[in-house]
Amino acid sequence: MRILRLLMPAILAALVLCVTAVTAAPPFTGAIFTTDSTCTGVNLNIYDSRDAVYLDGGPNSPGAAGLPDGSYYVKVSDPSGANVLGVTSTASVSVSGGEFASCYQLSAILNSASSLFLLAGYDETPNNGGEYKVEISGDPAFPSSSTKSDNFKVKPHSPDDDHTPQATLDVHKFYDANANGTWDSGEVAITGWKVHIQDGISYDRYTPVSIIVDPDDYTVNEFAPIENNWIATTPASVSVHLEDAFHNTVDFGNVCLGGGGGLTLGFWSNKNGQALVGADDLSMLTALNLVGASGAAFDPTTAAGLKTWLLNGTAVNMAYMLSVQLSAMELNVFNGKVSGAALVYGGASLGFLSINSLMAQANAALLANPVTLSDGAARSAQELLKNVLDGANNNLNFVQAAPCAFSFAG
Repeated sequence: MRILRLLMPAILAALVLCVTAVTAAPPFTGAIFTTDSTCTGVNLNIYDSRDAVYLDGGPNSPGAAGLPDGSYYVKVSDPSGANVLGVTSTASVSVSGGEFASCYQLSAILNSASSLFLLAGYDETPNNGGEYKVEISGDPAFPSSSTKSDNFKVKPHSPDDDHTPQATLDVHKFYDANANGTWDSGEVAITGWKVHIQDGISYDRYTPVSIIVDPDDYTVNEFAPIENNWIATTPASVSVHLEDAFHNTVDFGNVCLGGGGGLTLGFWSNKNGQALVGADDLSMLTALNLVGASGAAFDPTTAAGLKTWLLNGTAVNMAYMLSVQLSAMELNVFNGKVSGAALVYGGASLGFLSINSLMAQANAALLANPVTLSDGAARSAQELLKNVLDGANNNLNFVQAAPCAFSFAG
């Protein structure tokens, strides 16, 4: 045994050099998860024994990309990854069509560290909570860029008690179409949104989630997608306390932003926009608190005069630039291009508000402060309103009626 111990590093090094690794090209899609011998559950994470743990894998959510096809190494360690408890000697797990070719019993495919990786099985974790981490990779070095992992717990129950304490945690994602932070009737669930569940052990899952966990205090976080047009309407992190036999739910709400029919001041000053400007449009604009560069009231009497005023707009007097953006949006609504009831996102300061409310606030700000040349609260408030109107006129910040595309790194 002493000779084997001395030779083992050289044997493992030679094995790494001789085996052709299957390295997945980034991004490394798909997911792995532990399950039981039935190989039907993806959210089973507490087991009575190490032999009861099976490994499966494939798409991380319905319709999502699966794992890259090929052969993979498997490793089990403590949650930190510092203590390797067992590894496969070869790339013995196969993926075909994005899914595991079979469901694998971990203790059958791994070689334990305590036997110098010569005997089947994996060692008991040094973690006091009975926590383990399982990883797969096409590279026996398990680089983070091409490795997928999952965590699980082994909690043997005493001979006098056949009950393993456990609780159920559900996590859902919904499209909050009215942006009120509540899952209302008619609002749809979002499938495939990545969430993180942690109580010292970490689980990454994709909605909808119904996960069996140890009774404990958990933090549940939703991931931010790669696409930056998504806005959370509920807290992105939630704390949950779970007692034995409890069943709790966390719901995350989001909306995505995009177009809503807006036409820019450039449109309203070109020939196409000018053709739409009639006496009724001019009368509507005259009723507003529009101003020019000096802060003097601007009451347009002709389409040509409106065009000149629009094109000369500057932010030297922020009230002038706010007037220009407000007039463009008023024309959009007046001509049926934008719904006044449509919601836009005004950033952290303004939150979600209707176009009608946005226009009313802008008009009131112009009445209160027709001249805003210097830095200060009035100018900052007008600049914020101007920017939100500009975004809406350019179709950037309207709350969309249905979910947009989303994706996650890793």
